[in-house]
Amino acid sequence: MNLAQLIDQWERSPAIAPCLTTSRRLPPRPARHAPWPAALDPRLVAALRRRGIDALYTHQAQAVEAALAGRNVVVVTPTASGKTLCYNLPVLDRLLREPAARALYLFPTKALAQDQLAELHAWANELPVALRAYTYDGDTPATARQAVRAAGSLVVTNPDMLHTAMLPHHTRWTHLFSQLRYVVVDELHSYRGVFGSHLANVLRRLKRTAAFYDARPQFLLASATIANPRELAEQLVEEDVELVDDNGAPQGPRHFLFYNPPAVDASLGVRRSAVLAARDLATDLLKNEVQTILFARSRLTVELLVTYLKGALRGPAADAVRGYRGGYLPLERRAIERGLRSGTVRGVVATNALELGIDVGGLDACVLVGYPGTIASTWQQAGRAGRRNDLTLTVLVATSSPLDQFIVTHPEYLFDRSVEAGLINPNNLYIRTSHLKCAAFEQPFDDGEAFGGDATEQLLAYLEEERVLHHQEGRWYWMAEAFPAEQVSLRSAAIDNFVIVDVSETARPCVIGEMDRLSVPTLLHEEAIYLHEGRQYQVERLDWDEKKAFVRSVDVDYYTDAELVDHLQPLEVIAEEAGPLGSRAWGEVALTFRATIFKKIKLHTHENVGWGKIQLPEETHHTTAYWLTLAESALPPLSREDLEAGLVGIAHLLGQLAPLFLMCDPRDLGARAEARSPFTRAPTIYVYERLAGGVGLAEKLYAVHADLQEAALAHVAACACAAGCPSCVGPMGGMPGTPATTPGRRLDRKQAALRLLRLLAREAVDAR
Repeated sequence: MNLAQLIDQWERSPAIAPCLTTSRRLPPRPARHAPWPAALDPRLVAALRRRGIDALYTHQAQAVEAALAGRNVVVVTPTASGKTLCYNLPVLDRLLREPAARALYLFPTKALAQDQLAELHAWANELPVALRAYTYDGDTPATARQAVRAAGSLVVTNPDMLHTAMLPHHTRWTHLFSQLRYVVVDELHSYRGVFGSHLANVLRRLKRTAAFYDARPQFLLASATIANPRELAEQLVEEDVELVDDNGAPQGPRHFLFYNPPAVDASLGVRRSAVLAARDLATDLLKNEVQTILFARSRLTVELLVTYLKGALRGPAADAVRGYRGGYLPLERRAIERGLRSGTVRGVVATNALELGIDVGGLDACVLVGYPGTIASTWQQAGRAGRRNDLTLTVLVATSSPLDQFIVTHPEYLFDRSVEAGLINPNNLYIRTSHLKCAAFEQPFDDGEAFGGDATEQLLAYLEEERVLHHQEGRWYWMAEAFPAEQVSLRSAAIDNFVIVDVSETARPCVIGEMDRLSVPTLLHEEAIYLHEGRQYQVERLDWDEKKAFVRSVDVDYYTDAELVDHLQPLEVIAEEAGPLGSRAWGEVALTFRATIFKKIKLHTHENVGWGKIQLPEETHHTTAYWLTLAESALPPLSREDLEAGLVGIAHLLGQLAPLFLMCDPRDLGARAEARSPFTRAPTIYVYERLAGGVGLAEKLYAVHADLQEAALAHVAACACAAGCPSCVGPMGGMPGTPATTPGRRLDRKQAALRLLRLLAREAVDAR
């Protein structure tokens, strides 16, 4: 049956229909066109007509006009709306008029860069000028790099290569930097948090290097929909940017379904696994020849779903299901992308690694296994299906988390509310100082020269005290032997990757993947089951010093899931506001975390069948947190155990619902409760940033605390459970670091949390 018939069958099915909380069809949207920009080179217009493009969409024409007028531009339209032409046309126009000009294209991933290179090569056959477009990334052969540096008029790369390979060696790139006219930054919405804060500093260094060669490039940026595109773009480039967001591209009909798995125990609020529910829905789609992408929030969930789908389909249909996530080797990822475009891959299970604009052909359906964390990511992932004008389907399968339950019971939040803002903090002390060192290595700093605003000279003086800079005759010179850019990762606070070595065939051990250091303690500890494309490997040895995990192929009926325990120590209060019931504050904290135990979980049934200890060192870094302190004298009459239960429930709620107000992944935040905090000496709830240094999430929570508490109260009050559940105040096992309950006594955590939240709500009303 076709997709429309399958949707109709689901909506009439006695097993599926009761779980559908939302069924909404979005109508098709016709195209809107605009005249050719008058300043656009006629040769480009002729080339576009030869390619079957007889007119530009409204947003394309507006963006090209602004760029040709010399203004920085950010284009914000949905997936598959033709944003590429918005920056390619001005760049190609400049090359036609000035063949010696250069342009630099930045994409967040190598896969996107390869996509763009193919598009540029298609243009090369259409234009009467030598279009020398090359990628420059970690896969570029050493023999080709010199040619790229010398002859590349269009250099397509990623921020990491610009940071570590191009800027530190700018004297080898004089042709590029001296003639640099355009810098293209695509997928702007992905540059938020740590990554965006790093990129802002890389662009500071890029502009500084270009100025050294008397060049002042113009910036062209493109993004999927976010709430603050101009603000984010201007923070990144530190110049005025013109916004173009009048989307004129057509779109086919879309159908959205929200699926809430049935309750297994209504009184406890326990629901059927979202993974198993997604497996069943996706199996239906694939058996009906609907090419489908599933998005999961973790690497483990990706591998579980690949395993389950292959088992449910079997034969050639099973072979046509693939996984796609960080840690796969580049050739493996390229093969999967080609299979999606050609149709030989019928189903793919991915993390948000496939959320970005890689061309994966015309997928028909998208299954989201859990709310992605932001409205923006939800629309971006849904947009992976539907590049044609046919009907497409998006199914959101909810987990038991409060965030997911909020979304499936409040569909208007997704459909009627604007997307979130992208937050960055370029002047994060840790990040800014790291790039200040990199910039000093690239060329000396003059006295009075700014790098990100105030306090540049104080930071330079600090680096002199650390013996990495030397001040002489009004200039600051690099004097350390180390190469600073190699010590700074743009993607996280960690700079190390571990390789995963398969020793199943001892004669020929081979690398089958890689993993970032922060994920290793929970996924690659000894005795862990590492899943890769439906195959199981057991970690035999983890060499922490050499950054290698040695694994062997096994066939077992379980997987492993590790627990991470963290400890929080506040260091400094940056802002604080007191009230009758206590105070709210945000500031710097030290976060210590350690993987402690792992559980063995049986496949398909998800039963706990064993456990083991993890013997790895703890790690500490500084970050920021928002905390809420309650005055004990103002609290309602609660026993100590009930107070602890209520605090734990509120901490769980705030940590889970905070992404509603932030453009962040739920895993970017942690939460904990202390009945008597050593720092505040009172009952305190902390919501903290997991990433080193923090990127402004805690400060934003401090500002929206009243709205966050209001959402928490509304959500827990509406939950149908009796005394608390995973969908509201969290599993009854508590949170790491919280005391256990008295044996034989079951706490009503929900009522305790409600009493405290209602008290806080009254205070908020009085304050207004």
